[in-house]
Amino acid sequence: MDHTQAPVLEALRRHHERGELAFTPPGHKQARGADPQARAILGDAVYHTDLLASGGLDDRRTRGDVLLRAERLMADAVHAEHTYFTTCGSSLSVKAAMLALAGPSDKLIVGRDAHKSVISGLILSGIEPVWVDPRWDEKQRFAHAPGPEAFEEVLSRHPDARGALVTSPTPYGACAPLEDIADIFHARGLPLIVDEAWGAHLPFHPDLPSWAMDAGADVCVTSIHKMGSGLEQGSVYHLQGSLIETNTLQSRADLFGTTSPSVLIYAGLDAWRRQMVLHGKDLLDDALRLAADVRRAIDEIPGLHVLGRDDLVGPGLSVDFDPLPMVIDVSGLGTSGYRAADWLRTEHHIDVHLADHRRINAQLTHADSAATTQPLIGALRDLAEHAGDLAAGMPDIDVPSGEDMRLDQACRPRDAYFRPSEAVRPERAAGRVAAEMITPYPPGIPAVLPGERLTEPVLRYLRTGLRGGMNLPDASDPELATIRVIK
Repeated sequence: MDHTQAPVLEALRRHHERGELAFTPPGHKQARGADPQARAILGDAVYHTDLLASGGLDDRRTRGDVLLRAERLMADAVHAEHTYFTTCGSSLSVKAAMLALAGPSDKLIVGRDAHKSVISGLILSGIEPVWVDPRWDEKQRFAHAPGPEAFEEVLSRHPDARGALVTSPTPYGACAPLEDIADIFHARGLPLIVDEAWGAHLPFHPDLPSWAMDAGADVCVTSIHKMGSGLEQGSVYHLQGSLIETNTLQSRADLFGTTSPSVLIYAGLDAWRRQMVLHGKDLLDDALRLAADVRRAIDEIPGLHVLGRDDLVGPGLSVDFDPLPMVIDVSGLGTSGYRAADWLRTEHHIDVHLADHRRINAQLTHADSAATTQPLIGALRDLAEHAGDLAAGMPDIDVPSGEDMRLDQACRPRDAYFRPSEAVRPERAAGRVAAEMITPYPPGIPAVLPGERLTEPVLRYLRTGLRGGMNLPDASDPELATIRVIK
């Protein structure tokens, strides 16, 4: 296929050249009615690109196949059989994939390190999750994706499950043994979904971990805006094999998708595919060399350590890792990732992504260069020089062991979420069944799910985490003065 083409971008150019006059949404009418201050800040190009997908970018019956051609090019670029664009992020895509496998009361085997969007899908669908415990890293005090032996054991106890969902890479860049897991389920004629939201770049360089389609996944969900150069909310899901029907997946996606998709986001997806096919290897060559240099420079800073292969890969851990996320352990400074992240933003106007009780993540992509990484390294050196200030009065964050972190599932997430509930104080919540999600964010992996029985170790982790700077945006009370439990 001709990957110099970009069907969405080319259709936009033709639309502008023809001077189409719209009496349709959006109501700003190609910027003419937009707020002047918004136009000054956003630029008119944003509004000029914001038009209807059908009846604007394409005709009212989409006979130009603009989107279809762009999706086919994307599938060809990554060697998938089918690819679909969405403009509601991978949070939508993963729900559609789940419902393509299972329906109300059906069982789906899911790694307990799943993102909150997966849990939302369980609540909406009524699917019964069968949890697979992640591999707990006692040294790092975080979880790696479950191993194949864990999936095998759970499947032997629940042979009526409809398939499985695994997250890889994790937000820490660690990768699951996808090929082994896929073999386990395919041997029984069951499909595998991979939430690969952090892996958009993986198909485009041989030195990066294997991506989900090459490893045998049936559906792979990818956020192009995370490690690619698409716009926020730009997501794709890829499909291969015969275990999930194309029409079924499309129908499920239609349940969740908007009827007013953003052409701006479509254009970002289309342009990123062309960029990576034509230049991705060279761009990622540069990014990987830069990442190696940045890792060495950060590791030379007293009190800091960038997690690498020795930390993430090995027996009982992960099988591979992505070197582009700079996951930096700041515990040697006597402080938390929460404090370090806040200090870097306040003092140096540098925003990092993930922050937890002892780490921050400064993720690199092909967009970075010495112009961006040198200020980062300088700010981290300054961070180390202020270690005393950052450590002063630092509250302890009580992170449970892996066994104590896991809660028993007393009922399905959907049943708990919609049951009558009441708010109780945390000190009275142990032993009660949660009626809500409670999620440290980012990375967005819930510590508590609806239907799980609360325990004192997890409640203590959340309370001490809040005092240390943890963010709990989806709790009914983000300050955790109360927690919603089933009556």
